[in-house]
Amino acid sequence: MKPFVVCHMMPSVDGRLRTVRWEIPKTAHDEYERTANSYRADAWVCGRKTMEEFANGRTSPGHRRYRSLRRTDYVVPREKGTNYAIAIDSHGSLRWSAGNIDGDPLIEVLSEDVADDYLAFLKERGISYLFAGKKAGKLNLSRVLTTLREKFGIKRLLLEGGGETNGAFLRAGLVDELSVLLTPVADGRPGEPALFDVEHENPAKAIARLRLKSARKAAADMVWIKYTVRNGGRRAA
Repeated sequence: MKPFVVCHMMPSVDGRLRTVRWEIPKTAHDEYERTANSYRADAWVCGRKTMEEFANGRTSPGHRRYRSLRRTDYVVPREKGTNYAIAIDSHGSLRWSAGNIDGDPLIEVLSEDVADDYLAFLKERGISYLFAGKKAGKLNLSRVLTTLREKFGIKRLLLEGGGETNGAFLRAGLVDELSVLLTPVADGRPGEPALFDVEHENPAKAIARLRLKSARKAAADMVWIKYTVRNGGRRAA
């Protein structure tokens, strides 16, 4: 069994995600946090590019690629009710200065070909990790969700970007609800990350169909729209 997955995002009206040029007020960011908190999720997950904003950049590639450390999940015991921050980081490249983000303990999602010294680095900082595939860039996201439910007790999960991570979860049929806090700006810049980007693919059809659940006016001229995901393309094995 997997957690209930809500993709909660704050895109522009043209579906872009990078907010640095938007000059939106603090009330808009506060509204994003308020609406996110309304889900009472057990954890939130982001991809490596988004998580670089919280880490101290990226590590240098490790040199020890032999399998001296077993590729088994490493779970740091936590109290019941702990909220987690989860990083999809298949290469094992995020340089963390602490084992948490704003008090939320970290979980790293890795591939089995990650360097041994990176696993040692995570253990030194008390960071849990789990494996979801043999090679970087080819993770079994369905397996990730099952492990998060079984080993960490996560029943409700917020998926919060970036576009490639959102697209991978949606393409695999793993998103149950889409929560969009539509921001009243038109970005307009070509090449900016979108709400859903399917990496290395050119889908012949839309990857999911949605059913409107609710729509209401929110703070800072935003609109909060909720959709139930009717289907999600290919299901992960």
